Amino acid sequence: METIASFTVDHMKLLPGVYVSRKDSTGQDIVTTFDIRMTRPNFEPVMNTGEIHTIEHLGATFLRNHETMGDKTLYFGPMGCRTGFYLLLVGDYESQDIIPLLKELYEYIASYQDEVPGAAPECCGNYLDMNLPMANYLAKKFLEEVLTDITPDRLKYS
Repeated sequence: METIASFTVDHMKLLPGVYVSRKDSTGQDIVTTFDIRMTRPNFEPVMNTGEIHTIEHLGATFLRNHETMGDKTLYFGPMGCRTGFYLLLVGDYESQDIIPLLKELYEYIASYQDEVPGAAPECCGNYLDMNLPMANYLAKKFLEEVLTDITPDRLKYS
């Protein structure tokens, strides 16, 4: 079998950042898949499931309800390696194009203090596995250390 593109990225050199992972054509539309890498693979500890799950619920809710990008948001969810998230948007985008959106998103998650949307047994298959304080912490860390003054080396794979 052919190796998929994301496995050809050198994860030993990959820094936290926002990368275009791939672009796919679906008839008339382009779908851009973003790699939102929150931790450095193979160097930093991975995120635990509680905080990932919380970020997923908050992120998907925020993005799908966003005034201008809600109808373009197809998916927001965690990577299996627990180092970040994938965001799929309808449209032909570059990483720099979505930095304002991600700043809004991560500010929202960093300051969120209410009940986590969908964290109930009738809404979620593992509603008890949530960690809002760690989700707040990790969102603030990513916002401050990566998104606020993002550099070109964190916008394109090397």
